[in-house]
Amino acid sequence: MIDQGQQAPALTVTATDGSSVDLAAPGAPTVLYFYPKDDTSGCTREAQDFTALASEFAAAGARVIGVSRDSDKSHAKFIAKYDLQVPLATDDGALSEAFGTWVEKSMYGRKYMGMERSTFLIGADGVVLRAWRKVKVPGHAAEVLKAVQGA
Repeated sequence: MIDQGQQAPALTVTATDGSSVDLAAPGAPTVLYFYPKDDTSGCTREAQDFTALASEFAAAGARVIGVSRDSDKSHAKFIAKYDLQVPLATDDGALSEAFGTWVEKSMYGRKYMGMERSTFLIGADGVVLRAWRKVKVPGHAAEVLKAVQGA
């Protein structure tokens, strides 16, 4: 599990906009937010919040990428439906395992594996500057932006 102060794993993330980022040396501050599922209420709200602040993240020199285990096709539909301005990436399991976001969850007494809503701010040198785990969506994107602006 990756935490604040540690080096991000040497994994490359390819986003829906075609861009690729080597997390161990991204070259610019990078916000990686993990979310459970495309087109669900909380995940939609989170993506819309990051979209609303996309120009401010860009002005601060940071890129934002949302990550889930949904397919590229699902991501494309999600982006089109809500006019999202933040690229998304499909996780084959390597990212969520490395960051410790693929966890056991429980609903109605049934246990299952799923994505924990988490966000990581990775510095240009690949060091994790901040880690937010078990994220609550309201106000989260603004909190991450403040951290980016202060980094």
